[in-house]
Amino acid sequence: MNQNIKIPFVDLYPQYEEVQTEIDMAIKDIITRSDFITGPTVDKFEEAICEYTGAEDCASIGSGTNALVCALKALGIGPGDQVMTVGHTFVSTTEAIVNVGAQPYFVDIDEFYHMDIREMEAFDTSLKAILFVDLYGQTPDIDKINEFAKTFNIKVIEDAAQSFGSEYKGKKVGSLVDLTCFSFNPVKNLGAMGDAGAVTGSKELVDKVRMYRDHGRKTKFEYDTVGYNARIDNLQAVIVQAKLKKIDAWLDKKRQICRRYTEQLDGTVICPKEAPWSKHTYYVYVIQTPEGTRDELQQFLKEKGIATNIHYKFPTHKTKAFLDNEAELPKTEYACENILSLPCYHTLPEHHQDYIIKAIKDYYEN
Repeated sequence: MNQNIKIPFVDLYPQYEEVQTEIDMAIKDIITRSDFITGPTVDKFEEAICEYTGAEDCASIGSGTNALVCALKALGIGPGDQVMTVGHTFVSTTEAIVNVGAQPYFVDIDEFYHMDIREMEAFDTSLKAILFVDLYGQTPDIDKINEFAKTFNIKVIEDAAQSFGSEYKGKKVGSLVDLTCFSFNPVKNLGAMGDAGAVTGSKELVDKVRMYRDHGRKTKFEYDTVGYNARIDNLQAVIVQAKLKKIDAWLDKKRQICRRYTEQLDGTVICPKEAPWSKHTYYVYVIQTPEGTRDELQQFLKEKGIATNIHYKFPTHKTKAFLDNEAELPKTEYACENILSLPCYHTLPEHHQDYIIKAIKDYYEN
C-alpha cells in the first residue's frame, strides 16, 4: 500500500473554508438573538431556494426523508394507495411511502439508473402517485412522466435529494412536477452541517407541507390534522444559504472532474451516461465494473489509499424491511452487484484524479 496517498471519498472541510466568514457570522447572530426555529431567518432561506429553482413556493424542512413524507401527506397519499417508485435508491424513498401507509409499486431502471418509463404501463388501479428519483444527480425524462401521470390523474413527486442544481431542458429542478423534495444532508452537493431539506411546488401544496411539518397546525393554536415535528433549525438554514451562493461554481468543478474520469476510463469500465435532456450534477460518480470484479476492485483501491463507496449495494425491494412485494427488477439487481462510486468532490486535486484513474486501469490491464 502507498503510505503517502490517502484519498477520502468525500472532503467537506474545503466547502466550509470557502464560506467560513459568512457562516461563522450568521451562526453567531442566530445564537446572539436566540433565534433557533422558524421566523424571518427561515423565510429568507425559503425565498432564496425559490429564487434559485424558480419554484412558486418552498417549505424548508428537517431532512430529505421528512420532505418525502410531508409531500406524500400533502398530496393525500395514504392507506390503500400505491406509489410507483424504484428499488435502486436510498431506503428513505421507499420508507416514506410505507410510513404514510401506502404501498410501493416497484419498476426497474434504464441505462441512466432512472425509473424505466417503458415499464410504467403496467400498474394497479390503486396507483395514486409516482415518486421518481433523480439518482446520482440528473433527472429522467420528466415530460414523459408528467404526460403519463396526467393521462391517469396521478400525482408526481420528484425525489431530488441528489440533484439540487440540476436542470431539465434548461429549467432548474424544483418547479417541474407537483412537489419536489430536496435533501441538504452534509454529503449532498448543497449540504448543511446536520440534517435539513426542503419541498418546492405550488403555494397551495407547499402550504399543506408547512402544516404537516409543524405538528399539523394552520396557525399557532389551530391544529387541522396530525402532523410531525419536522421543522428545519435556523442554524442549518443559514449554513445552506451561505453555500447556495457557491453551488454553481462547485458543480461546474465536479462536472469537469467527472467528465475527465469518463474520458480516461470509458472502455475500461462502463462510465455514467449524461442524459441529453438533463444537466448532470454528479452527486456521485458511479462506474459499472465488469461482472464479478467490483468487490476485488474496491479492495484493490482501498489498498492504494483510495476510498470508494457503493450506491447502493442492496436494492430496496430486496431488503428485509420491504420484502412483502413481488417485484422482479433484474436491471436494478445487476447494477447493485457491479457498481462502484469514486471520489468526485469539487476540490479533488488533479494528481489525485490521475492516481485514481491509473489505479483502476492498472487493476484491469495487469
